[in-house]
Amino acid sequence: MTPPKHLARIAGGLYLLVGIFGGFAEGFVEPKMYAAGNAAATAGNVVANSGLVRLGVVADLLDGTFFVLTALALYMLLKDVHRSAARAMLVFVALAAAITCVSAVFEFEGLRVATGGVSAATLGIGGSNALVLLLLGAQHYGLLSAQILFGLWLAPLGYLAYRSGWFPKALGVALIVASTSYLVDMLAAFLLPGFDKQIHVLTTIVPSIAEPLMVIYLLVIGVKSVKPGKRVLVTELAA
Repeated sequence: MTPPKHLARIAGGLYLLVGIFGGFAEGFVEPKMYAAGNAAATAGNVVANSGLVRLGVVADLLDGTFFVLTALALYMLLKDVHRSAARAMLVFVALAAAITCVSAVFEFEGLRVATGGVSAATLGIGGSNALVLLLLGAQHYGLLSAQILFGLWLAPLGYLAYRSGWFPKALGVALIVASTSYLVDMLAAFLLPGFDKQIHVLTTIVPSIAEPLMVIYLLVIGVKSVKPGKRVLVTELAA
C-alpha cells in the first residue's frame, strides 16, 4: 500500500503538470489564436502560428490526461475520508477532461481548414475564414462549458481536505470558495457579455491562490501527521 505522503506527492506532481499544460494551452495558445467575432484575424492567427496550435492541441490532450491521473491519485488518498465525495470528485474531473480533449479536436480541425488540410475552396476565402472562426469558437465555448466541472471538482476536494485533518482547514475552505468562483465566472461569460471580463478579474483571485497552494502543499509537505485516534474517527464517520 502506498504511504499517504508518497501518494500526496504523486498527486501534487500530476497536479503541477495539469497547471503547466493547461496554462500553456488555455492561457497562452487559445487566447492568441481566437479573435472573437473576427474570422479573418482568427484564420490569420492560426495560419501564422500553425506549429503553436499543434503544440496547444497536444498540451490540451496531456492536460486532460494528467487531470484524470491527478484525480485518481487524490481519490486513492482521500477515499476513506468520505467515499461518496471522493467519487463525485473523480466523476467531475473525468467529464471535464473529456470536454477539454473534445474541444481540442475543434481547434485542430480549425487548423486543418485554415492551412488547407481540409479543402473549403467552395466556400471562398470569407467562408473558409468563417468556418475557422466557428471551429475555434466551438473550442473556446467548450472550454467555458467545462469550467463548471473545473469548479465543481474543487468542492469535494476542499471538503475532503478540510475533513481529513491532513491539510490546513483554511486550505480546504479556500478550495470550496474557488469552486464557487469558477461557477460565477462561467455564468458571467454566458449571461453577462460585455461585463464578463471585469468579473473574470475578480473571480480568478481565489482559484489562482488556492490551487497553487494545494499543489505546493502536496509536493512539499504531502500530508500532515494525524494522531491515530483522530484518523480512526474520520474513517468511522466516512463509513
